[in-house]
Amino acid sequence: MDEFLKMDVFFFVSTIAVVVVGGLAAYAFWRLERVLRHVEHISAQVAAESDTIRHDLADMREDVRRGKGRLLSLLGFLSKTGKHERKS
Repeated sequence: MDEFLKMDVFFFVSTIAVVVVGGLAAYAFWRLERVLRHVEHISAQVAAESDTIRHDLADMREDVRRGKGRLLSLLGFLSKTGKHERKS
């Protein structure tokens, strides 16, 4: 086989390989971006819920400081947390 023909075959095969690997890498980055977007959404929800819990605990501390009994305060806290609406 002629050396020039061998060179053409090599460049043709390597070009196809680069295109295939580039396509797979682009697909992998696209999937990774989607996963990271979902992780960001979940972390925002966790942050919002932690703020709500922090507020509920602050309310419970205020109830205890005002002199309400610990058991009554705990029961009030548990009843408040059950009434919160979930944010979608």
